[in-house]
Amino acid sequence: MSFWDLIKVGEAMHLGSHRFEADDIRRFARQFDPQRFHLDAEAAKASVLGGLCASGWHTAAVFMRLNVDATAAAVARFVEDGGTAPRLGPSPGVNELRWLRPVFDGDTVTFSQTVTAKRISATRQGWGVLEFLATGANQDGAPVFSMKAAAFMGTD
Repeated sequence: MSFWDLIKVGEAMHLGSHRFEADDIRRFARQFDPQRFHLDAEAAKASVLGGLCASGWHTAAVFMRLNVDATAAAVARFVEDGGTAPRLGPSPGVNELRWLRPVFDGDTVTFSQTVTAKRISATRQGWGVLEFLATGANQDGAPVFSMKAAAFMGTD
């Protein structure tokens, strides 16, 4: 059985959790998104967001890191059990990227993804396309992040 065959539509995959700390929020913001509500706690309190919060791009980057790590771990387990490592291909893109509420200093966000569709590629022999919904929720269970995406994967 191939790795492709094991993937079930509707099955959620827990990717892990990440605690967003002020120093990391500011470090990311200085480099990639230097907005006052990501850099200065006092200025952030006076903003519409009400406190120091992570850039949405920081939240998305953490999702991607956890996604890559969780996928690598799942592939490693599959190979350890005697399977052949799948060919992992590029993503044809994301859509409906949403930052649903701020991720504040001290928040822990838990990420998961659920395959929403799976099909054999009509144009790339030996490849399939996985579509999925990625989500993140804070420590209170409130949704903070979501996006839909797709990725190519070898089917053999």
